[in-house]
Amino acid sequence: MGRQGWIVSPVPSTRYAASVSAVLCPFHLAIPVDDLARCRRFYGERMGCPEGRSSARWVDFDFFGHQLVIHEVEGHAGLAGRNRVDGESVPVPHFGLVLSMADWEALRDRLVAARVRFEIEPTIRFPGEVGEQATMFLFDPAGNALEFKAMRDPSRLFAK
Repeated sequence: MGRQGWIVSPVPSTRYAASVSAVLCPFHLAIPVDDLARCRRFYGERMGCPEGRSSARWVDFDFFGHQLVIHEVEGHAGLAGRNRVDGESVPVPHFGLVLSMADWEALRDRLVAARVRFEIEPTIRFPGEVGEQATMFLFDPAGNALEFKAMRDPSRLFAK
């Protein structure tokens, strides 16, 4: 409780957007990195994610209420393909979150202040359309692609 915006059921077919406080089912994602110390600073200091448990080869973070674990993997190259979306060359695979507009703006401002290099600058995609959203893409130091977005109207996340 206490997070506003999304209710996610453990059963994927029953996902839906909500506009009231809701229970959030946190995801767990483990990703490879080539330099644990550098990526630990990126997620902890640059992204502002509190650190959880760790070992000499992995660190877990509170990634906006979700569990993100970085694992040091020798030789990880972080190579991503590309797909055209709304005129942009979007890195695939990528992961990230749908935030409230206020949280998206705060994260954008934090990243700009930290001089993080954006792969796709913070922008409004699909203006005036059902899927209008704020979005930004960046890479972590290991080459993992991240996207953060916010919907002007959160109830339209899955609208056609």
